Amino acid sequence: MDDKITIIEGPTPVFEGVSDGWALGLNESPYLYELALTRLRSFNSMALVERCHKAWNNQSAIFLHYRDRMGLEEKAPIMAARALETQEGHVLLLWIRLKAQESQIEIDLDDDSKDSNP
Repeated sequence: MDDKITIIEGPTPVFEGVSDGWALGLNESPYLYELALTRLRSFNSMALVERCHKAWNNQSAIFLHYRDRMGLEEKAPIMAARALETQEGHVLLLWIRLKAQESQIEIDLDDDSKDSNP
């Protein structure tokens, strides 16, 4: 069984933050992850959703394979999937789990040092 959905052409997918209550419940894990939604055009989104359902029914993971902005291959587990049919064609909605990005904190000490001098 194929355990991945691969993006073979096009740009890096756009990942949107998720704040829906039902979707946040997919993120229960002992690790810190971010849940994201991506919209992908496809030839047959229903078949791709069916592939996800078969994997989940077999208690297997299925992954989205894509290239990041630097061209490196990445993969992310698919947590939920939905197919839509629009006037432009089939659209696949995928809720995926990404590792949380490390935050950088910038501290500007210059302003504080000027104010403390008489």
